[in-house]
Order: sequence, then C-alpha cells, then structure tokens
Amino acid sequence: MLGGIFIAAGVAKLRPVVRGMPWSRASVNTSLAMFAMQVDSYQMLSSNNANLVAHALPYAELALGLWIVSGVWLVLPSLITTLMLGGFLTAMIRAYALGLEINCGCFGPGEKVGPLSFLRDGSFFALSLAVTLGAFLLARKKSTRESSTASTAQFEQAR
Repeated sequence: MLGGIFIAAGVAKLRPVVRGMPWSRASVNTSLAMFAMQVDSYQMLSSNNANLVAHALPYAELALGLWIVSGVWLVLPSLITTLMLGGFLTAMIRAYALGLEINCGCFGPGEKVGPLSFLRDGSFFALSLAVTLGAFLLARKKSTRESSTASTAQFEQAR
C-alpha cells in the first residue's frame, strides 16, 4: 500500500496537466514546471533549488514506491519514505501556520494545504512508520535466525 501511494504520487506529478493531452516529453516537462511552482510556493527553497527538487522528486517517489513493492532490503526504502513523509508533513504545517494559501502538490495540482491534507499525509506517515518498524523487526528476526543457524553449524563442526 505504501509503495502504491508513492507510485501514485510520482505519476500524478508527471502526468499531463491538461486532461486528454497525450503523454510526451513536452507534457511531462510542463507538468514538472507546474510542480516546481507549487514547490516554490512553500517559500522554503530558492527558485533554483525548488526547480531541482520538483524535477527530481517525482522520479524519486516512483523509484521508492517500486522498491517498497519489490520488498528488497525493505528497511532502507521504508526509512527513506518515513523521513520524506515527515518532511512533507512538516512543510505543509509550516505553510499553513504562515497563512500561505497554497496547493499541497502531493498528488498533482488542485488540493489546498489544510486539515484534510494534514489528515491524509498524517495517515500516510503513520503507515510508513508501521512499515518501517515492521521492516526493522523482520530484518532483526532474520538476522537472529541466521546467526542461530550459523552457531548451530559451528557447534556441529566442532563435534
């Protein structure tokens, strides 16, 4: 579920802004330019850095989403998504506290930063924390099982 959320968020930022417009390099570039304006509206980064973040973030979200869905080394991507969601939530709360009436940019254009976006992103953050905790516990359990198996093998060899 967490992986799907990140995949959906990345695709939403890349899809053509105008409904019915076909996917193309130009439509993706237009979508990224629109997203860059949303990132810049948070007033946290210089225009150049907002542009850099806007052009990298959708691809990072897609990659993290696919990585989580794959289940490979789940500890690392789940930790990264938890940190990212914490950062997103913090930026949204800051913008709201400053009275900025801006679009959140989470799933493309259109949604204002406010209580509903806090609830949604807070839920995603809680889910991400649960996945991260589960990934750490599974990794620990696997590590304990492997070390136990290795110890048993060493004991058998010593006999």
